[in-house]
Amino acid sequence: MLATARESVRNRDAHYPFRFDSYFHYLTGFPEPDAVLVITAGTNSKSTLFCREKDIEREIWDGFRYGPQGAKETFGFDEAYPIQDLDAVMPKILADQPAIFCDVGESEVWDARLIQWLNAVRMQVRTGVSAPGEIRDVRKLLDDMRLIKDAAELMTMRRAALISCEAHRRAMQATKPGMAEYEIEAELLHTFRRHGAQAPAYTPIVAGGANACVLHYVANDQPLTQGELLLIDAGCELDGYASDITRTFPVSGRFEGAQRDVYELVLAAQAAAIAQVKPGNHWEQPHEAAVRTLVQGFIDLKLCAGTVEAVIESGEYRKFYMHRTGHWLGMDVHDCGDYKRDGNWRALEPGMVLTVEPGCYIRPAEDVPKHLWNIGVRIEDDVVVTSAGCDILTADAPKRIDDIEAIMR
Repeated sequence: MLATARESVRNRDAHYPFRFDSYFHYLTGFPEPDAVLVITAGTNSKSTLFCREKDIEREIWDGFRYGPQGAKETFGFDEAYPIQDLDAVMPKILADQPAIFCDVGESEVWDARLIQWLNAVRMQVRTGVSAPGEIRDVRKLLDDMRLIKDAAELMTMRRAALISCEAHRRAMQATKPGMAEYEIEAELLHTFRRHGAQAPAYTPIVAGGANACVLHYVANDQPLTQGELLLIDAGCELDGYASDITRTFPVSGRFEGAQRDVYELVLAAQAAAIAQVKPGNHWEQPHEAAVRTLVQGFIDLKLCAGTVEAVIESGEYRKFYMHRTGHWLGMDVHDCGDYKRDGNWRALEPGMVLTVEPGCYIRPAEDVPKHLWNIGVRIEDDVVVTSAGCDILTADAPKRIDDIEAIMR
């Protein structure tokens, strides 16, 4: 049993844009709120959807509804009922079933209704009806399914990546000193929507100068200054699948001095990490490769002192690189799936999609060379594991210095 997300009020009678629950949508493709999927396994296996009824008056105000019959015909469910019938029908479905798989703990309201249905079944025990004796978390099974993308999913993710690449190119071409961060954000959002993406996959980060050293900066309201870098972390969501790209480039169009040194270091760290993305390697190997490259660079830049091994052992480098090198990517930006199995880092397999995003963030401090202050660089790509190694889905977004400077010209 899985329910989709509910509509959420933003203020008064204005709603946030509806976004379905990813697990529910993965199994159904059904786009409307107030819906529940029930899959019954066994010899008489079937799929049942509970959804909003057709309502011409509400459709005049809010738009088209499939209704139970339309949902059954369009999406291939075996049965469909009005959502109002859920409490009456569920005890009948649960009768004599050995186990329930659901997203237990996700919602107190949902958990309370489940207990209500179970109690209704238990009251029939004298008639020979038995209640399910086991409740298990269905997300554990679905996580493993969602972690390996099939051809259709990868096609959608490639399209999302191409749209986001175009948005980053447009941002580079539009950026000039004196503009505001939100003006560049507008260029990103324009490109997403213009090419059919339904929404940004997350709140865009458009961080100029010192703001780039704030990992989740989203105010996007400061002016862009000559001589500073601009870090943009933004990606669109297309048909339920996310893209996630970060690029860093100079507001003036040319990398200068220390900016170039730090940027080249992060780019080298990303290349080292991507080289480790291949079947059989474990999840941590790209991160380890990025860290070693970054630490050597931090030593060369006089940000850290000692040997590479000593700096890694002490964790001193985390002052300038404090996050991981990537995460799973899919229907959610930080997609589902375990990173470890039985205490060991998970092996990479074809069809897995992950980000590779090393960075360097240098805040002002007495022990930091002044010419490096307020330089923040992150470079992030979306990478799919293939049988031969990996494929960078976001390669169309420029990241070599020469390419960035050329497109900004």
